[in-house]
Amino acid sequence: MSTGSDDHVAFPPAPASGPNDELKKLLLFKAYKRRWLLLLVVCLLNCSNATLWLSFAPVADQSAQYLKATLGEINWLSVVYMVVSIPLSVVSTWMLDTIGLRITLILGSWLNMFGAVVRIMGVPGQYLRIDYATVMVGQTISAVAQPLVIFTPTKMAALWFPDHQRATANMMASMANPLGILLANVVSPAVARTPDRIPVLMLVYSIPTCLICFLATVFIRSSAPPTPPSASAEHSTSEPFLQGVKLLLKNRAYLVLLVCFGSGVGVFTCFSTLLDQILCVQGYTNDFAGLCAALFIVFGIGGAALLGRYVDKTKRFTEAVKINMAFSALAGIAFSVVCLTQRQNVAVAVACSLFGFFGFSIFPVVMELSVECSYPVGEATSAGLIFISGQILSIVYIVLLQSLATPVAESPRSTCGLAPQSWKVSMMVLATLTAAFTCVFIVAFRTRYKRLEAEEDATYGRKRDNACGDPALASVDS
Repeated sequence: MSTGSDDHVAFPPAPASGPNDELKKLLLFKAYKRRWLLLLVVCLLNCSNATLWLSFAPVADQSAQYLKATLGEINWLSVVYMVVSIPLSVVSTWMLDTIGLRITLILGSWLNMFGAVVRIMGVPGQYLRIDYATVMVGQTISAVAQPLVIFTPTKMAALWFPDHQRATANMMASMANPLGILLANVVSPAVARTPDRIPVLMLVYSIPTCLICFLATVFIRSSAPPTPPSASAEHSTSEPFLQGVKLLLKNRAYLVLLVCFGSGVGVFTCFSTLLDQILCVQGYTNDFAGLCAALFIVFGIGGAALLGRYVDKTKRFTEAVKINMAFSALAGIAFSVVCLTQRQNVAVAVACSLFGFFGFSIFPVVMELSVECSYPVGEATSAGLIFISGQILSIVYIVLLQSLATPVAESPRSTCGLAPQSWKVSMMVLATLTAAFTCVFIVAFRTRYKRLEAEEDATYGRKRDNACGDPALASVDS
């Protein structure tokens, strides 16, 4: 019988013959429908913040001309996200695990909106003129919001979703970020075909931030549901923040994950930030670069959806990550070779698609794996340190690849608006890094699934304790 509330339907105790395995896990815990609204807000916020991050990278030439800046300065509009988020990531992880999900998300949504609005504030005069300094201030404010929103998927999935939906929920929220990158790569070249369209581009990106801020402020009413959806949700922040960090730094499996996946994040950030500049010197247009970025992300989201459902059912986190990381490394090496050749549109597009399919798909699974190997450390802390590692290595890799790029004296096929550069050495270094951290991870990473083990003990232990009494009513997901 329906309860008429936001909760799921309650069922009486299972018959004496014994419930099936899936029902056993759900007997004591309850999932609430409002979790889907929270998931929607987290997805929209992550997507919006990502579009602000990469607004200018797909149209670097037009942005440089309008803002009267160099390509290096335009790249810093993306790099500033990493610079700002590194010190603030510690604060963000502490907020999520101590103050709670609600306040963190609302603050992130307001900063995201404020940064987008500041970007379009120009210098009054004969006409509105937006300068580079104003845009950098707006980007910096939006960068402050990034760690407040990008850590939330793992925490939200742990607090609001039952164990058989956690990886899927994490996948949906995490993949909203690359979806925002996809939108930036499609929308930016379509809107800003000429330098004078850059203000319109920033206005297009600022409007959704206002709606998302409204949704987060009005509809997120609590950090956690009234009752937990799983055994581990009851102890989501059982370790104090500093104690949790100490435990992580002593955890060998976590440290391997920290370094290897952080390096992977750095490679993917370089790919997203520099793709247009790498391809234009070989005669590929901005539109084609945008298409490659779109294929990279679309295939990545598709791969993440398939992998998320697979690990939700099988719980084979380690095997899934190792296999996909190996194929991702091969695809990355292939891209590093074909991007240096001319008139190889199909090969470049296929390499980008495979790189995304195998590489992007492991991101949400790695977030879940970081919690499994570090439990009972808080989810935001374990995911946050990996993010910090990725941001630090992203800055190192971008600066390294830019320093290795050399000016090209003559490049008749170049479509670059400014002086083209040769990325041959940079791509070879990137391929070497990709292969190296993948090999280290496959050989060195071993772990137990500590959260799943704790849930099994808690769930079946309670059922044994309640064997002589009245078992709790089950809430079954409809």
